[in-house]
Amino acid sequence: MAGGRRGSERWPRTERRQARIRSVLAQRQPDLAVVLENVHDPHNVSAILRSCDGVGVLQAHAVYSIEEPPPGMFARQTSASAAKWVDVERHRSLTDCYQQLRAAGFAILVTSIGPNSRPLYDWDLTGPIALVLGNEMRGVSAEARDMADGAIQIPMVGMVESLNVSVACAVCLYEAFRQRTVAGHYELPKLDPDRLRALEEDWLRR
Repeated sequence: MAGGRRGSERWPRTERRQARIRSVLAQRQPDLAVVLENVHDPHNVSAILRSCDGVGVLQAHAVYSIEEPPPGMFARQTSASAAKWVDVERHRSLTDCYQQLRAAGFAILVTSIGPNSRPLYDWDLTGPIALVLGNEMRGVSAEARDMADGAIQIPMVGMVESLNVSVACAVCLYEAFRQRTVAGHYELPKLDPDRLRALEEDWLRR
């Protein structure tokens, strides 16, 4: 059929869809998170969430302390939208976001160029890690850097010093994916059975 497949044709059998959802949830990484600080371009947000879904991020966090995001930025629209499969929690402030992450045992790393930044490949990303990505023009704020546990710099040898925010996110997340794959983090579910069942029922309704 021209023009692509509709949702009902994408998942023609309930059993097949349930098996796919169960398999994906079994590899979700609740100890790997992304924080968006004033990231406003919908295309960047969409690409970031697609990378999150691709490596098994269960939840992303969003802080908008300057401008409000465009309406519907995180709307769950179609099964092809990564926003449908990665929950995004909004926070009133960066402090609230960091406090919640630290209470859950996360170390917080900003992506930032500077004298105190360490190359991406020097970091161990197998523990509970939250990666903070900043605004397209301004980068992460001074507050985000000062309150973080460290800063990641992506090695580059070209004339341009930084990557697009969504590309930077993908590079960092797939390094985490590589390290976690080697460490066997995707071999057994990290979510407890009750949480897995609850999420499965929720996803089946999406």
